[in-house]
Amino acid sequence: MTSLLPCLYSFRRCPYAMRARLGLLFAELPIEIREIVLKNKPAQLLSISPKGTVPVLQLVDDEVIEESLEIIMWALKCQDPQGLLDIEVLHQATVLIEQNDNDFKHWLNCYKYADRHPEMTQIEYRQQGEAFLHVLEALLTKTPFLLGNSVSLADICIMPFIRQFAHVDKNIFNNLPYPNLQAWLQNWLEHPLFLEAMTKFTPWQDGDEVVIFPS
Repeated sequence: MTSLLPCLYSFRRCPYAMRARLGLLFAELPIEIREIVLKNKPAQLLSISPKGTVPVLQLVDDEVIEESLEIIMWALKCQDPQGLLDIEVLHQATVLIEQNDNDFKHWLNCYKYADRHPEMTQIEYRQQGEAFLHVLEALLTKTPFLLGNSVSLADICIMPFIRQFAHVDKNIFNNLPYPNLQAWLQNWLEHPLFLEAMTKFTPWQDGDEVVIFPS
C-alpha cells in the first residue's frame, strides 16, 4: 500500500536514522515510516538507494534524499516552528556537526568495536573520542544547549552519537569529568520528542498497512 506522504526508510538504533526522525519531529512533518531489518533490506529500498544504508527519504515526487543531514535540512526548510535553523548559530552548528560526523564518529566506531581495531586499546580509542566531549562540555558550561538557550541543529544531529558513545560502557561514561554533557544527554533521553523518535515499529514488508510517523 502507498500513501500521499514522503516515505522514510529507517532503522531504530541507527544514529543517523535517529537524528533524521528527530528532525522530522521538530519540523512537525508527518511521513510514512518503514522500519527495516539491516540483514534483510527490502527490494523497494535498494531500488531507490542501492547503497542500502538508512535513513532514506523518498518524496512524493519520487526524489530520493539519502543523507540524514539533508533529510533534516529538507524538513526544516519546509517548516521550522522551533527555529532550529537560527542563522546566528547555523555556521557554528555546521562546524560542530562536521566534527561529529568525521573525527568523532571515527573514534566512536573504533571505541565501540575495539576488537576489530587492534592498533590501539579501547581505552586509547575512548580517550581520542573524548577530545570532542571536551569541546561539547565547554559549550554546555555556558548554556543548556550546545549553541544557546534553545535547541539547535547541532543538538539533534550530535546527540544520537553521544548516546552511542555513552552506551559502549555507561558506568565509565557516567564517571567521566563531563557533568554538563552528562546532564544534557540525560535531558535528551527524557525529551518527549526523543521518546517519540524511538517508538518501536514492526519491520516493514511489502503489502503492509501504511504506518504514519508520528502516529
